[in-house]
Amino acid sequence: MSEKFDYAGKDLEAMSFAVNYHRWILSIFDPFLGRRIVEVGAGTGSFSELLLERQLEALSLVEPSTEMYQQLCGRMDHLKPGLAVKTYNGIFQQVATQIRLSERPDSIIYVNVLEHIEDDVAELGIIHDALESGGRLFIFVPALQWLHGSFDRQLNHFRRYSKTEIETKCANAGFRMITSRYFDLVGVLPWWVKYRLLQSNTMEEGAVRFYDRRVVPIVKSLESRLTPPLGKNVLLIAEKV
Repeated sequence: MSEKFDYAGKDLEAMSFAVNYHRWILSIFDPFLGRRIVEVGAGTGSFSELLLERQLEALSLVEPSTEMYQQLCGRMDHLKPGLAVKTYNGIFQQVATQIRLSERPDSIIYVNVLEHIEDDVAELGIIHDALESGGRLFIFVPALQWLHGSFDRQLNHFRRYSKTEIETKCANAGFRMITSRYFDLVGVLPWWVKYRLLQSNTMEEGAVRFYDRRVVPIVKSLESRLTPPLGKNVLLIAEKV
């Protein structure tokens, strides 16, 4: 990853409308989250805004894209005036030591970020060093390498993960698994058709809104009762030992 990762962020712009989708992710994270949180790859702050609904001691937001960082700062200026939200324009490696010493984070979140980092093994080591014993890592990444297609390439995704791969990499970095699961089974087929079969390079706001409002509540209810054997994404929570 370069020091300033200036992709246009169109995927994050479209996904900013997926409020139910983000709340679904956060609902699984929530029982394990601490109160001193770092979100890496915060984008324009759509997930960060949901984190601010919690009772936090500190929130640190790291975003390498200069364009999205400016939007992130503008958004945070209007939210939660009583909480000191710290923002950093750079990659986590550049600010990890500063955050570790000043914020002593107990939770570090990577939502749709690790796939953008070429050396993900080194990144997991940096995360491990930034947490104290018992600190927790929260990861949400695209799954199934056979779904890797036109849109992944456009977004500079180095990989899509299997559950076993991300578990193994986290364990090798010194983390103990708390939970790991595939996520959004229903999304697998539409993704394969649009981005593998039809080779699309776009994510339309209207389609995201429809899926978020009509499909996500149903799938969330189903997957809360039955853990899917596959999914469009992998969600993992791990603890530093």
